Amino acid sequence: MYADLSTDILAASAAGFDLIEIWSAKLYRYLGSKTAADLKAELDAANISAYSINSIEHISFRTEAEYAAIKLECEDLSRIAGEIGCPYIVVVPGKLPENVDKDGIVEGTVKVLRELSDIAAEHGVSLAFEFLGQSDCSVQTLDLCGEILEQVDRESVGCVIDSFHFYAGGSTFEAIDRLDPRKLFIFHINDAEDVPRSQLTDAQRLYPGTGILPLAEIKEHFDGIGYDRMVSIEIFRPEYWDQDPFDVARTAKDATEKVLGLGRYAAGGSW
Repeated sequence: MYADLSTDILAASAAGFDLIEIWSAKLYRYLGSKTAADLKAELDAANISAYSINSIEHISFRTEAEYAAIKLECEDLSRIAGEIGCPYIVVVPGKLPENVDKDGIVEGTVKVLRELSDIAAEHGVSLAFEFLGQSDCSVQTLDLCGEILEQVDRESVGCVIDSFHFYAGGSTFEAIDRLDPRKLFIFHINDAEDVPRSQLTDAQRLYPGTGILPLAEIKEHFDGIGYDRMVSIEIFRPEYWDQDPFDVARTAKDATEKVLGLGRYAAGGSW
């Protein structure tokens, strides 16, 4: 979190990543003095591609003025994403509204996703909808997220599965089994400390394979539906922020490949 976007790009490239998800706050700071063309040039020089801009927060159940600002943000980020060849923008559901039942949550979320996807599509960009496992989020599970995606019914709208939120919110493996792999746009991997689900916070995330999340089982179910696209490590642990970002990137990639059996940890080895 303390490194700037240019450092993120260099660290990810040095660690051997193919893709990078761009943290939106860092993007805005970058564009304070540089252009999208500059960013594309830095990505090309590092031989790395932007996969998503992460994220537009709390898109649903907002006031009229707040939602107007969200649509403007979607327009701005979609334009930038189009200019740098970035296919996805991550969008996050709003807080759990009062006196709204499940049907109301589905209806309200579907409406917003369709409207924002119209904006993004003008720039050739798709939306990756990320449910959050916290109890105050309107969409806490993949099970509910899957229902919403079915009703949205657009090729340009899919989901993000984050292993932390999958576990914390109580999503089911059956929800993965029901998922069209083409609708799984982004897989965020991380691990977590051994504390009750209701007490988990982002600060308790860990490198993959060093905590208690069911990562092997998640991958088993991904294999079952034929998902074989990308995996992105996302860890919000303050302890790691003070460390050298190049070391963190290398450790993150090695931990991810080890727990998923990829790269040099693949069967038979890949050197």
